[in-house]
Amino acid sequence: MTELIVIALASLLAGFVDAVVGGGGLVLVPALFGVFPAAAPATLFGTNKGGAIWGTALAALQYARRVTLPWHALLPAFAAALLGSFAGAWTVTLVPADGLRLALPFILLLVLIYTLAKKDMGREHAPRLSGATEIWVASAIGLLIGFYDGFFGPGTGSFFVFLFVRFLGFDFLHASASAKILNTATNFAALVLFASKGHVWWHIAAVMAVANVLGSLVGTRMALKHGAGFVRAAFIIVVTALILKTAWDGFVR
Repeated sequence: MTELIVIALASLLAGFVDAVVGGGGLVLVPALFGVFPAAAPATLFGTNKGGAIWGTALAALQYARRVTLPWHALLPAFAAALLGSFAGAWTVTLVPADGLRLALPFILLLVLIYTLAKKDMGREHAPRLSGATEIWVASAIGLLIGFYDGFFGPGTGSFFVFLFVRFLGFDFLHASASAKILNTATNFAALVLFASKGHVWWHIAAVMAVANVLGSLVGTRMALKHGAGFVRAAFIIVVTALILKTAWDGFVR
């Protein structure tokens, strides 16, 4: 019972963080490994997806109702993210992710430095692309980060947010909303793969899902209420935490 309470609380916090800017796995995955140290990693990753996808999907729905999104670009990007995630999951069965594990904190550090240097980036919503160009760029982002999520995963939501801000000219609120749409696709692809291999504890995932949805509701409302500035600040905090966590995992542990 104590284990379920700890996991539920972690899932609640993860749902909140993920709804605002992505990065909920930073909270939930270590909690799962801490509470169930003897479990197979694949089972914990699968259970994480089984619980977290519901909060991500709900956040996507809530944002879609309140934020005007470019569906002509996001729907093809959704399909590309789904395809990319499947391809990444398949590739990781053939090629180890050790090199990416070591490179990730440096990549995230560059993202953080760029964001801090460009103080006005993502504060105003000023899409710079339209028509077919926007569709192709959004789909390329979906395919690339979808592949990354299937292959490795940490920071997927944050990468989606950064690329939508940097290349499409979205503010952080619209970028986070768009990221939730695509992150739902990548989570679904991963969940299908893990479930097909029997790597999901559905009874644990069900408890996590309820808590994750509650956290997602609170996070989405706060992001919508406080706008792009709040999401930008949360983005900086989450990316900083990701840098520390991935550096620890890659070079210390």
